[in-house]
Amino acid sequence: MPVTRAADRIQRPIPKTGEAIPAVGLGTWQGFDVAGDPAEMSQARDALRALVELGGRVIDSSPMYGSAESVCGQLTEELGAKSKLFIATKVWTSGKQAGIRQMEESMRKLRVERLDLMQVHNLVDAGTHLATLREWRKAGRVRYLGVTHYHAGAHGELENYIKPGDIDFVQVNYSLAEPEADRRLLGAAAASRTAVIVNRPFAEGAMFGRVKGKPLPGWAKEIACDTWAQFFLKWILGHPAVTCVIPGTRNAKHVADNLGAASGPLPDEATRRKMAAHFSSL
Repeated sequence: MPVTRAADRIQRPIPKTGEAIPAVGLGTWQGFDVAGDPAEMSQARDALRALVELGGRVIDSSPMYGSAESVCGQLTEELGAKSKLFIATKVWTSGKQAGIRQMEESMRKLRVERLDLMQVHNLVDAGTHLATLREWRKAGRVRYLGVTHYHAGAHGELENYIKPGDIDFVQVNYSLAEPEADRRLLGAAAASRTAVIVNRPFAEGAMFGRVKGKPLPGWAKEIACDTWAQFFLKWILGHPAVTCVIPGTRNAKHVADNLGAASGPLPDEATRRKMAAHFSSL
């Protein structure tokens, strides 16, 4: 397999500013909740090192993810990688003061004085926290603000939040197994110039169970797919509204595999339909 240089990785612009970020990042749910376990901490360190060395930058966390924020903060400092990363986390509580306390605690755990992206996790008390975050963005405490959800049932509500045009990012579930964001939400994001971060790209791993023991179709080579992970991720990245996808793992080999999707050609719409039909047939 040819080695792809970090500089050759696909990047996408954040619509509001034009700032480019790599199209494949790293999610930390479950995988980075490992404080107190030296072996698992070592795995997380190797995964983060691989992300940086192979051209990734975006890492996404949440106070909902146990010790993940603290682990991210510790490891980025140990690796001297803080300046190389685009660090995102979330606020997940109710009430203005509780939100402020939690966001300040998250920044302390992540060891940053200015956060790249703060998102309202699963839209919990979103109106309250977005008001605070607009003030923080203006003051320079956060660079971008966003809203998130992991379930298609919330896509309509996410759409309502981003339509006015002052939300920088929307994070949403989207995959060959969960394509519902295609119906309206991704179009609304494009129309409102809202960056899209995709979570659950493998439907929590269920998609790998479906293809286990089955070879990639021969035509997958046309879009430089060497693995099923790359097949799944390239289908997502083939949608022009998607800015970044954040598969979660603490396995450095999986990080490298995932980042492989951010090189070579991406599928056009006809190829994406072919990919979806093939996956549905399995």
